[in-house]
Amino acid sequence: MSKDLRTYLNHLHKSQPKEIKMVDQEIDRKWEVTALVEKLKKDPQYPNFPAILFTNIKGCKFPLLINLCGNYQRLAFSIDSTVQTMVPQYAKLEANPIAPLEIDRNQAPVKEVVWTGDQIDLDRFPAPWHNELDAGYFIAGGTCLTKDPENQKTNVGIYRHQIHSRNEVGLMISPAHHGGDVLRRMQNAERPLEVAIVIGHHPTFLMSAVSRLAGVGGELGVCGGLMGEPLEMVSAESVDLLVPARAEIVIEGLVDTLPEALKQEGPFGEYPHYYTGFGPMPWIKITAITMRKNPIFQTVFSGHIEHTCLGALPKMGGLYRRVRAAVPSATMVNLPISGMGRSHAYISIKKARDGEPKLAAFAALATDHLIKHVFVVDDDVDVFDETEVLWCMCTRFQADRDLSIIPYTMGGHLAPNCYDIDRNERADDRHRKVMETKMILDLTKPAPPTPFPPRCGVPEKLVENADLSVLKNFPGLEKLLK
Repeated sequence: MSKDLRTYLNHLHKSQPKEIKMVDQEIDRKWEVTALVEKLKKDPQYPNFPAILFTNIKGCKFPLLINLCGNYQRLAFSIDSTVQTMVPQYAKLEANPIAPLEIDRNQAPVKEVVWTGDQIDLDRFPAPWHNELDAGYFIAGGTCLTKDPENQKTNVGIYRHQIHSRNEVGLMISPAHHGGDVLRRMQNAERPLEVAIVIGHHPTFLMSAVSRLAGVGGELGVCGGLMGEPLEMVSAESVDLLVPARAEIVIEGLVDTLPEALKQEGPFGEYPHYYTGFGPMPWIKITAITMRKNPIFQTVFSGHIEHTCLGALPKMGGLYRRVRAAVPSATMVNLPISGMGRSHAYISIKKARDGEPKLAAFAALATDHLIKHVFVVDDDVDVFDETEVLWCMCTRFQADRDLSIIPYTMGGHLAPNCYDIDRNERADDRHRKVMETKMILDLTKPAPPTPFPPRCGVPEKLVENADLSVLKNFPGLEKLLK
């Protein structure tokens, strides 16, 4: 059977049952869903922070899935990897795309139910109200398909969609994303933009949508590469797009690209963990909705660790490839949780020549405009151990020599302290301010033959051969010393 959300959930349940839980008690989709997830995150009884399937959402007959992407174990599992090997594995699979495969609509589960006209009603879906000051209910886990008018390639990205009414939904795209390029081209041509929002599919489909690829399009092939099989596609009902045939739900529609065709959108809790990116935005008039008979509505908890993890691993895979292309001695990359999986980049290299750390950092900054601070360390440092990285900052770094500051560069428009060319950082009209000051921290030792003290440690062979089975429960001092 071809891979989709259901095959993944079944495989996960059989292989790692602790990674997913179910709630059958009635839950309100306004804050109660995310409140439970927030409390779960802080409970030591659930260190793996499982995904949750809610089967009884108040006022909705469809189940709601949240937090599927809330830890790296589940994302690594989706590409048959482990947390320790997921970055090079993702990079390898991303570099070997498999073209999608168009199938007949009779074979497409997403065509089991079709809504058009008065049947269209977004309120029938369990889209949650995520954070306290959000403007309302949002589709936060939908992947948006558009077609580039120049090369006719399909671009896929994850954007946010505020539900305005039963048949209208917002469209907020970063101006630096390829989807933003497609929207601008259609605006310049004064032509409507056809879109399809896909809800619920294999985790690799979500990850491919946030991969950093060169040029518009390519995400559908990347998804195939990650799955190890072609992504099955089928013609949409009302727009000229192919959509994933094994999705849970597909929402089709048109965007009026005229300058005055805007609706107030936001605020919304975003990846920096602030309410940002609000103001007049384009919106989608829904023309059709197709789905399975009993679809699973999947959401991503925005402004939370699930948002961070989903955005980080795909970017790490592309970052690993691009940095190694510039500096072949690069050994690993990490976009740590402390930087929301976007703003901090930790890179390790087997340094042979002075100057390589900055070259690696330049490649990282050119790969992803959201990266703000790049930390480059030697290959004896585990970039997934933040304590080790910061230890290098104390022992191998001097700010007057090893710190580079680059102002007025393209950044993330949702960061709360972006600025414009006049250095204006006021909180109004946040979506217009897209510049940040970048920083490169070279935390590496001098290149040979310059001497540097060796790192202390126990002989590696003895550590490797140490037998932990000798450990026993401590009986208490009274019994031990009597």
